[in-house]
Amino acid sequence: MSTHAPTLRSKRRRSALRTAAFMSPWLIGFTVFFAYPLISTVYFSFMKYDGFNPPVWKGLGNWSYVFTDYPMFWPSLRNTLWLVVIMVACRVVFGLGVGMLITKIKTGTGIFRTLFYLPYLAPPVAATLAFVFLLNPGTGPVNTILGDLGLPTPGWFNDPAWSKPALTLLAVWGIGDLMVIFMAALLDVPKEQYEAAELDGASAWQRFRFVTLPNISPIVMFAVVTGVISAMQYYAQPLVAGKVASGIIGGSGQQFEPGYPDKSTLTLPQLVYNLGFQHFDYGSACVVALVLFVLAMAFTALLMRRRGGLIGAGD
Repeated sequence: MSTHAPTLRSKRRRSALRTAAFMSPWLIGFTVFFAYPLISTVYFSFMKYDGFNPPVWKGLGNWSYVFTDYPMFWPSLRNTLWLVVIMVACRVVFGLGVGMLITKIKTGTGIFRTLFYLPYLAPPVAATLAFVFLLNPGTGPVNTILGDLGLPTPGWFNDPAWSKPALTLLAVWGIGDLMVIFMAALLDVPKEQYEAAELDGASAWQRFRFVTLPNISPIVMFAVVTGVISAMQYYAQPLVAGKVASGIIGGSGQQFEPGYPDKSTLTLPQLVYNLGFQHFDYGSACVVALVLFVLAMAFTALLMRRRGGLIGAGD
């Protein structure tokens, strides 16, 4: 018994070391790129720190300032939640709809697939600039056509009521990534199930609800979760749209407060940059970053728990 015990312990030790060696790349990456930045963010959220002088303990001062005294926090939070709910839902619905449409087309599938996918390849800044030009309330071709048809001409990126719908249109325009993912999932649905549903007299909606949706439910969940995470990180498009629509193109020495018009395009990621790198208030920026992190985790956990309710087809 005594002779086998050291051998068993050495085997377990070697197995543990081998496992640790295989996991070491992930452990190093997790520690360097996630754990350490997260701990540092929590630490600096309680400090007064401008990036030049040593941090000084401030307690809950940064948290109190962000939640009660900083006028840009709550508008940015509302805008971010609006984009998470509305923009993500529109992208998923339109991406699924376009994917279903292309899978039904008999001829010219490659052409239509390419046309719908190309907008996704456009750089975000270039695509935003193009949309600001197209939706210019005074000279843009969209409002010109709407005016010729006798329809209302919104202010789009110059109107607080229309700036977020304009950003949603921009996001829906680039649904090529979701289209490809949904097409692959739709083509993988067993045709025998559709044939059985047709024999049972199921309508098109019933076939979609009870055949298509249950089979592609993991892809729908993937699209929603990744869409929520992307919306939580929405930075370049609203910043560029607000900056160009306001008439501030750029230049040295210019400092632009994001959110034009009337804080309607302000998002939490913009707030992190504005506080940290324009006002050098790293403590408050860390508070906003932690709020963003908690919101992303909460949305993801809620979606994963409510997967059956989101699909609603297997009941």
